Amino acid sequence: CARMHMSAGRISLPLFEPAELEKLLVALLAVDGPRWLPADQPGHFLYIRPTLIGTQSQLGVQAPREAMLYIIVTFMPRMDSPPGGMRLHTSPEDMVRAWVGGFGYAKVGANYGPSLMATQDARRRGFHQILWLYGAQGECTEAGASNFFVVWVRKDGKKEIITAPLDDKLILDGVTRRSCLDVVRERMAGEIEVTERKYTIDELVEADAEGRILESFAAGTAYFICPVSQIHHRGKDINIPMGPEGTAGEVTARIKTWIGDIMYGREQHEWGVVIPEKEQ
Repeated sequence: CARMHMSAGRISLPLFEPAELEKLLVALLAVDGPRWLPADQPGHFLYIRPTLIGTQSQLGVQAPREAMLYIIVTFMPRMDSPPGGMRLHTSPEDMVRAWVGGFGYAKVGANYGPSLMATQDARRRGFHQILWLYGAQGECTEAGASNFFVVWVRKDGKKEIITAPLDDKLILDGVTRRSCLDVVRERMAGEIEVTERKYTIDELVEADAEGRILESFAAGTAYFICPVSQIHHRGKDINIPMGPEGTAGEVTARIKTWIGDIMYGREQHEWGVVIPEKEQ
Protein backbone atom coordinates (compact mmCIF):
# COMPACT_ATOMS: atom_id res chain seq x y z
CA CYS A 1 0.00 0.00 0.00
CA ALA A 2 2.86 2.36 0.80
CA ARG A 3 4.52 1.51 -2.52
CA MET A 4 1.30 2.22 -4.42
CA HIS A 5 1.12 5.59 -2.67
CA MET A 6 4.69 6.34 -3.75
CA SER A 7 4.04 5.19 -7.31
CA ALA A 8 0.90 7.33 -7.58
CA GLY A 9 2.87 10.35 -6.44
CA ARG A 10 5.57 9.71 -9.06
CA ILE A 11 3.06 10.05 -11.91
CA SER A 12 1.01 12.83 -10.25
CA LEU A 13 -2.13 10.83 -9.50
CA PRO A 14 -4.23 11.92 -6.49
CA LEU A 15 -2.81 10.52 -3.27
CA PHE A 16 -4.51 8.50 -0.54
CA GLU A 17 -3.82 7.07 2.90
CA PRO A 18 -2.07 3.69 2.55
CA ALA A 19 -3.81 2.38 5.69
CA GLU A 20 -7.21 3.06 4.09
CA LEU A 21 -6.23 1.04 1.03
CA GLU A 22 -5.26 -1.86 3.28
CA LYS A 23 -8.70 -1.68 4.93
CA LEU A 24 -10.36 -1.89 1.50
CA LEU A 25 -8.25 -4.90 0.56
CA VAL A 26 -9.07 -6.70 3.81
CA ALA A 27 -12.80 -6.00 3.36
CA LEU A 28 -12.72 -7.32 -0.21
CA LEU A 29 -10.77 -10.45 0.66
CA ALA A 30 -12.96 -11.22 3.66
CA VAL A 31 -15.79 -11.79 1.16
CA ASP A 32 -14.08 -12.96 -2.03
CA GLY A 33 -11.10 -14.76 -0.51
CA PRO A 34 -13.01 -17.92 0.52
CA ARG A 35 -14.79 -17.98 -2.85
CA TRP A 36 -11.70 -17.88 -5.01
CA LEU A 37 -9.11 -19.47 -2.72
CA PRO A 38 -10.73 -22.56 -1.19
CA ALA A 39 -9.06 -24.00 1.89
CA ASP A 40 -8.89 -27.42 0.20
CA GLN A 41 -6.41 -26.11 -2.39
CA PRO A 42 -3.26 -25.34 -0.37
CA GLY A 43 -0.29 -23.92 -2.24
CA HIS A 44 -2.39 -21.72 -4.49
CA PHE A 45 -2.77 -17.99 -3.96
CA LEU A 46 -4.68 -14.88 -4.94
CA TYR A 47 -2.85 -12.32 -7.02
CA ILE A 48 -4.16 -8.95 -5.79
CA ARG A 49 -3.73 -6.06 -8.21
CA PRO A 50 -5.02 -2.69 -6.97
CA THR A 51 -4.94 -0.24 -9.87
CA LEU A 52 -5.29 3.54 -9.88
CA ILE A 53 -6.10 5.45 -13.07
CA GLY A 54 -6.77 9.13 -13.70
CA THR A 55 -10.40 9.78 -14.68
CA GLN A 56 -10.75 13.56 -14.83
CA SER A 57 -12.44 14.79 -18.03
CA GLN A 58 -9.80 16.95 -19.61
CA LEU A 59 -7.61 17.48 -22.64
CA GLY A 60 -3.97 18.43 -22.44
CA VAL A 61 -1.02 17.28 -20.38
CA GLN A 62 -1.80 18.02 -16.74
CA ALA A 63 -2.08 16.21 -13.43
CA PRO A 64 -5.57 14.75 -12.83
CA ARG A 65 -7.53 15.79 -9.77
CA GLU A 66 -9.74 12.69 -9.96
CA ALA A 67 -8.86 9.01 -10.16
CA MET A 68 -10.54 5.62 -9.91
CA LEU A 69 -9.24 2.75 -7.81
CA TYR A 70 -10.19 -0.77 -8.79
CA ILE A 71 -8.88 -4.07 -7.50
CA ILE A 72 -8.41 -7.24 -9.54
CA VAL A 73 -8.21 -10.49 -7.57
CA THR A 74 -7.01 -13.45 -9.62
CA PHE A 75 -6.77 -17.08 -8.56
CA MET A 76 -3.26 -18.34 -9.30
CA PRO A 77 -2.15 -21.97 -9.32
CA ARG A 78 1.16 -22.96 -7.84
CA MET A 79 3.78 -21.44 -10.18
CA ASP A 80 6.82 -23.63 -9.90
CA SER A 81 10.17 -22.63 -11.34
CA PRO A 82 10.91 -23.66 -14.94
CA PRO A 83 12.49 -27.13 -15.06
CA GLY A 84 16.22 -26.72 -14.66
CA GLY A 85 15.93 -23.10 -13.53
CA MET A 86 15.39 -19.79 -15.29
CA ARG A 87 17.62 -18.96 -18.25
CA LEU A 88 18.38 -15.27 -18.81
CA HIS A 89 19.61 -13.38 -21.87
CA THR A 90 21.30 -10.04 -21.22
CA SER A 91 19.54 -7.00 -22.66
CA PRO A 92 20.42 -5.64 -26.12
CA GLU A 93 22.95 -2.83 -26.12
CA ASP A 94 20.41 -0.42 -27.63
CA MET A 95 17.67 -1.00 -25.02
CA VAL A 96 17.24 -0.09 -21.34
CA ARG A 97 14.40 -0.90 -18.97
CA ALA A 98 14.92 2.16 -16.79
CA TRP A 99 17.31 5.06 -16.33
CA VAL A 100 18.55 7.34 -13.57
CA GLY A 101 16.01 10.09 -13.01
CA GLY A 102 13.21 8.00 -14.49
CA PHE A 103 10.52 5.88 -12.85
CA GLY A 104 12.03 2.38 -12.76
CA TYR A 105 11.47 2.28 -9.00
CA ALA A 106 7.72 2.93 -9.28
CA LYS A 107 5.04 0.33 -9.95
CA VAL A 108 3.62 1.89 -13.12
CA GLY A 109 2.50 0.35 -16.40
CA ALA A 110 5.06 2.28 -18.41
CA ASN A 111 7.80 0.09 -16.92
CA TYR A 112 6.39 -3.02 -18.57
CA GLY A 113 5.16 -2.40 -22.11
CA PRO A 114 8.46 -1.11 -23.56
CA SER A 115 10.36 -4.11 -22.17
CA LEU A 116 8.26 -6.71 -23.97
CA MET A 117 10.03 -6.42 -27.32
CA ALA A 118 13.34 -7.58 -25.84
CA THR A 119 11.58 -10.21 -23.74
CA GLN A 120 9.80 -11.73 -26.73
CA ASP A 121 13.05 -11.84 -28.68
CA ALA A 122 14.77 -13.63 -25.79
CA ARG A 123 11.97 -16.19 -25.62
CA ARG A 124 12.25 -16.89 -29.33
CA ARG A 125 15.90 -17.69 -28.65
CA GLY A 126 14.96 -20.19 -25.93
CA PHE A 127 15.41 -18.02 -22.83
CA HIS A 128 12.85 -17.17 -20.16
CA GLN A 129 13.64 -13.55 -19.38
CA ILE A 130 15.97 -10.59 -19.91
CA LEU A 131 18.71 -9.67 -17.46
CA TRP A 132 18.54 -5.90 -17.80
CA LEU A 133 21.92 -4.18 -17.89
CA TYR A 134 22.43 -0.45 -17.47
CA GLY A 135 25.12 1.96 -18.58
CA ALA A 136 28.45 1.53 -20.32
CA GLN A 137 29.69 -0.77 -17.56
CA GLY A 138 26.70 -3.12 -17.82
CA GLU A 139 25.30 -2.84 -14.30
CA CYS A 140 23.03 -5.79 -13.43
CA THR A 141 19.59 -4.49 -12.47
CA GLU A 142 16.52 -6.73 -12.89
CA ALA A 143 15.57 -10.10 -14.36
CA GLY A 144 12.51 -9.35 -16.44
CA ALA A 145 10.13 -7.64 -14.01
CA SER A 146 11.74 -9.30 -10.98
CA ASN A 147 14.59 -8.35 -8.68
CA PHE A 148 17.83 -10.24 -9.31
CA PHE A 149 20.16 -11.80 -6.72
CA VAL A 150 23.52 -13.55 -6.88
CA VAL A 151 25.12 -15.67 -4.17
CA TRP A 152 28.89 -15.90 -4.58
CA VAL A 153 32.21 -16.00 -2.81
CA ARG A 154 33.99 -12.66 -2.90
CA LYS A 155 37.67 -12.37 -3.71
CA ASP A 156 38.40 -12.04 0.01
CA GLY A 157 36.79 -15.44 0.57
CA LYS A 158 33.58 -14.22 2.23
CA LYS A 159 30.21 -15.60 1.15
CA GLU A 160 27.85 -12.86 -0.04
CA ILE A 161 24.38 -12.34 -1.44
CA ILE A 162 24.33 -9.29 -3.68
CA THR A 163 21.59 -7.32 -5.41
CA ALA A 164 21.30 -3.92 -7.06
CA PRO A 165 20.74 -0.92 -4.74
CA LEU A 166 17.70 1.35 -4.52
CA ASP A 167 19.54 4.65 -4.16
CA ASP A 168 19.58 5.63 -7.85
CA LYS A 169 15.94 4.51 -8.32
CA LEU A 170 16.71 2.23 -11.27
CA ILE A 171 15.01 -0.86 -9.86
CA LEU A 172 11.69 -1.61 -8.25
CA ASP A 173 11.64 -1.68 -4.46
CA GLY A 174 10.05 -5.12 -4.57
CA VAL A 175 8.19 -6.42 -1.54
CA THR A 176 9.62 -9.90 -2.13
CA ARG A 177 13.09 -8.35 -2.55
CA ARG A 178 12.77 -6.61 0.80
CA SER A 179 11.52 -9.81 2.43
CA CYS A 180 14.47 -11.81 1.06
CA LEU A 181 17.01 -9.34 2.39
CA ASP A 182 15.32 -9.11 5.78
CA VAL A 183 15.14 -12.87 6.38
CA VAL A 184 18.76 -13.39 5.31
CA ARG A 185 19.96 -10.62 7.63
CA GLU A 186 17.90 -12.04 10.48
CA ARG A 187 18.36 -15.78 10.02
CA MET A 188 21.70 -16.17 8.25
CA ALA A 189 23.75 -13.56 10.08
CA GLY A 190 27.28 -14.85 10.40
CA GLU A 191 26.84 -17.26 7.47
CA ILE A 192 26.53 -14.79 4.64
CA GLU A 193 26.91 -11.05 4.09
CA VAL A 194 24.11 -9.04 2.49
CA THR A 195 25.22 -6.37 0.02
CA GLU A 196 23.19 -3.84 -1.93
CA ARG A 197 25.51 -2.19 -4.44
CA LYS A 198 26.08 -1.67 -8.13
CA TYR A 199 27.79 -4.64 -9.76
CA THR A 200 28.39 -5.43 -13.41
CA ILE A 201 28.04 -8.28 -15.83
CA ASP A 202 31.83 -8.31 -16.16
CA GLU A 203 32.05 -9.08 -12.44
CA LEU A 204 29.77 -12.06 -13.00
CA VAL A 205 31.83 -13.23 -15.98
CA GLU A 206 35.00 -12.99 -13.87
CA ALA A 207 33.42 -14.76 -10.89
CA ASP A 208 32.18 -17.52 -13.19
CA ALA A 209 35.68 -18.01 -14.64
CA GLU A 210 37.08 -18.24 -11.11
CA GLY A 211 34.38 -20.65 -9.90
CA ARG A 212 33.04 -18.24 -7.28
CA ILE A 213 29.34 -18.13 -8.25
CA LEU A 214 27.31 -20.38 -5.95
CA GLU A 215 23.73 -19.69 -7.04
CA SER A 216 21.36 -17.02 -8.32
CA PHE A 217 17.65 -16.30 -8.22
CA ALA A 218 14.96 -13.84 -9.26
CA ALA A 219 12.31 -12.63 -6.80
CA GLY A 220 8.89 -11.19 -7.60
CA THR A 221 5.16 -11.74 -7.17
CA ALA A 222 4.19 -14.24 -9.85
CA TYR A 223 7.11 -16.69 -9.85
CA PHE A 224 7.90 -15.87 -6.20
CA ILE A 225 11.54 -17.00 -5.83
CA CYS A 226 12.93 -18.66 -8.94
CA PRO A 227 16.45 -20.08 -9.28
CA VAL A 228 18.52 -18.90 -12.24
CA SER A 229 20.62 -21.54 -13.99
CA GLN A 230 22.14 -19.65 -16.91
CA ILE A 231 22.94 -16.16 -18.17
CA HIS A 232 23.77 -15.70 -21.85
CA HIS A 233 25.86 -12.62 -22.53
CA ARG A 234 27.25 -11.57 -25.90
CA GLY A 235 27.57 -15.09 -27.23
CA LYS A 236 28.85 -16.74 -24.05
CA ASP A 237 27.08 -18.65 -21.30
CA ILE A 238 27.46 -18.24 -17.56
CA ASN A 239 26.27 -21.56 -16.15
CA ILE A 240 25.16 -21.16 -12.55
CA PRO A 241 25.21 -24.07 -10.08
CA MET A 242 21.86 -25.53 -9.02
CA GLY A 243 20.77 -27.93 -6.31
CA PRO A 244 20.26 -31.69 -6.77
CA GLU A 245 18.32 -32.64 -9.92
CA GLY A 246 18.04 -29.03 -11.07
CA THR A 247 16.39 -27.72 -7.91
CA ALA A 248 17.14 -24.43 -6.16
CA GLY A 249 20.48 -23.98 -4.43
CA GLU A 250 20.78 -24.10 -0.64
CA VAL A 251 20.43 -20.36 0.06
CA THR A 252 17.64 -19.90 -2.49
CA ALA A 253 15.72 -22.88 -1.10
CA ARG A 254 16.01 -21.69 2.51
CA ILE A 255 14.81 -18.20 1.65
CA LYS A 256 11.90 -19.58 -0.39
CA THR A 257 10.87 -21.90 2.45
CA TRP A 258 11.03 -19.19 5.12
CA ILE A 259 9.01 -16.64 3.16
CA GLY A 260 6.60 -19.30 1.90
CA ASP A 261 5.87 -20.39 5.46
CA ILE A 262 5.01 -16.80 6.38
CA MET A 263 2.93 -16.26 3.23
CA TYR A 264 0.85 -19.41 3.67
CA GLY A 265 0.39 -18.97 7.41
CA ARG A 266 2.54 -21.90 8.49
CA GLU A 267 4.59 -19.42 10.53
CA GLN A 268 3.02 -16.60 12.52
CA HIS A 269 4.83 -13.39 11.59
CA GLU A 270 4.28 -9.64 11.69
CA TRP A 271 4.25 -9.55 7.88
CA GLY A 272 1.17 -11.75 7.74
CA VAL A 273 -2.15 -9.87 7.66
CA VAL A 274 -4.88 -12.21 8.89
CA ILE A 275 -8.15 -11.84 6.98
CA PRO A 276 -11.31 -12.54 9.02
CA GLU A 277 -13.60 -14.49 6.69
CA LYS A 278 -17.22 -13.41 6.43
CA GLU A 279 -19.97 -16.00 6.26
CA GLN A 280 -21.39 -16.43 2.77
